[in-house]
Amino acid sequence: MSGADRTVRLSGALTALVTPFRDDGEVDVAALVRLVDWQIEAGIHGLVPCGTTGEGVTLRPEEHTLVIDTVVRAARRRVPVVAGCGTNDTRTTIAAAERAARAGADALLVVTPYYNKPNRSGMLAHFGAIADAVALPVVPYNVPSRTGQNLGAELILRLSELPGVIAVKEAAGNLEQLAAIVEGARPGFSVLSGDDALAMPAVALGAAGVISVASNPAPGPMAEMMQKALAGDFAGARALHYRMLPLIRALFVETNPVPAKTAMAMLGRCSEALRPPLGPPEGSTRRALEHALRHAGLLVGAA
Repeated sequence: MSGADRTVRLSGALTALVTPFRDDGEVDVAALVRLVDWQIEAGIHGLVPCGTTGEGVTLRPEEHTLVIDTVVRAARRRVPVVAGCGTNDTRTTIAAAERAARAGADALLVVTPYYNKPNRSGMLAHFGAIADAVALPVVPYNVPSRTGQNLGAELILRLSELPGVIAVKEAAGNLEQLAAIVEGARPGFSVLSGDDALAMPAVALGAAGVISVASNPAPGPMAEMMQKALAGDFAGARALHYRMLPLIRALFVETNPVPAKTAMAMLGRCSEALRPPLGPPEGSTRRALEHALRHAGLLVGAA
């Protein structure tokens, strides 16, 4: 399949979905189905299972397949499903991409290889091999805080020329770099913010949307913020941005997805169970999350 044939268009707010676990540590399939339905009914524009927020690196291969298959089936083609499958080994990543394809994903989110920090030729070969191996669109994920390496605008633009690479999740936290990618990208290539706090200004610069952690507990407001920004209603988008900002900040007080899982539990959406080596949050994090959820109008009733 050529790159031109891979026509999935990603825009708006896509949720970097948490993976619910039962108390025994296994995937809570029933809770995951409920989350998918709730997210879509709230207006979210896409779902991204098995990424960082979904604790994808701790999922066994059969669990990786289970989560993607469950999300795809529950979504029922209502929104695109972009499956996380990135690792720091090309062969392992291709195997994960093949599982995601068999499970029915619409596209692949592939994080920059971490720890071994590939050089330029290795990075181009890595993403090219994945795009060649699987007939699904590929979305590289640039997140230097996790990988120890910033791809930079020039290399991301080189990656965008590879057949099948349709978008980038850009989470370097640098609006100047994001703007350079938007400015230099070929027509049809989507730049998606990977930083919730920069999502609205990123769209003002020409980004297509956000892959969001905050839309786990707040799918409706984050989707609405992106819709308004994409429509040019920046006054409306800005109001939602500041309404969500305390929650966005609270979600990153500790390592993601620890606060996100806690927030979802506070809302009764799933258990806050995490996969080791992640552990429960500090009391101060819980208090910050409760305050932020109330400020956003998501948590009501007695404190």
